[in-house]
Parts: sequence; C-alpha cells; structure tokens
Amino acid sequence: MNKNPFFAALTVLLLTSSLVLTLSSFGPVLPASTDGKPPRRVEKTEADWKKILTPEQFAVARKQVTERAFTSPLASNHEHGEYRCVCCHEPLFRSETKFESGTGWPSFYAPISKNIVKEIRDNSYSMVRTEVQCAVCDAHLGHVFDDGPKPTGLRYCMNGVALEFVKK
Repeated sequence: MNKNPFFAALTVLLLTSSLVLTLSSFGPVLPASTDGKPPRRVEKTEADWKKILTPEQFAVARKQVTERAFTSPLASNHEHGEYRCVCCHEPLFRSETKFESGTGWPSFYAPISKNIVKEIRDNSYSMVRTEVQCAVCDAHLGHVFDDGPKPTGLRYCMNGVALEFVKK
C-alpha cells in the first residue's frame, strides 16, 4: 500500500484535534479566577443550549426572560453553599452574601469575584437598569441595583432558574 506520509500525518493530527476538542467539552468545571484574569469561556449554539436546559432555564438564561417573583425555591434557601450558573456551572455567589430582599428573587450583595459576572446597561421596558450576565457563558442572571445592604450597598437580584445551588 503506497501511503503519502504527509496525508497520514495530517489525518492523525485531525483525528487527535477532534478527540481533544470533544473531550475538552466534558472536562472538569474549573473555579472562577480570583486574580483579576478573565474567566474561562463556554460557548454553545442555541440548539446546544436547548438540549441541556429546560424550556424555562433556556427562556431566562439565553433569552433574557424574567421568572415570576416568589416562584424559585432558591429565594428562601438558607443552606450553606454556592450558587452556580445553570448553564456552565461556574460558581457565582456564596450563601454568605445572600440576604432577604423581600423581592421574591434570590438576592446577594456581592459575587464571588468581580470578574465572574458582567454588568451591561439594559434599557428595556423604558427603564435604565444594569443587567448581570455570567462572564463565562453570557447567561442572563438578573439585574443589580444600588439599594442593597452593607458592605457593598448592592443588590444582585438573580433569577433562581438561572442558578443551581450546591450545598457545602
């Protein structure tokens, strides 16, 4: 059999690259960067997100819908642990920063690190607000307001369906 070494090497390279890319999508969840560096990135197609999220999770996290107030069990959760992004499982908030805001949504006065969430100006519904997104996968999480408790004075008002709780 007459094989061209160039094409054989190219085939091996392509197969190895494909395997590495496939395996990397199932890799471990890495912790958020707390040293000021940008976090890891997770990017998927809309079809891929629809496969892994419930319809409600998809509507909120990928289409910026707001869940109804007082519908998330996470709003009244008082257990010790982490609140992670439902899309990419990145740790976003700790239970120590959660507080009762009375709004019907889980509320926190600070994320785990400043670079793990993105804040974006939101002019929808004839209001000026600040949208909060996961910096890893761009999931819509909720909004941040400046009427929270000390020490930050901020209220990260999050959609419970965009979060998952991991008990510690």
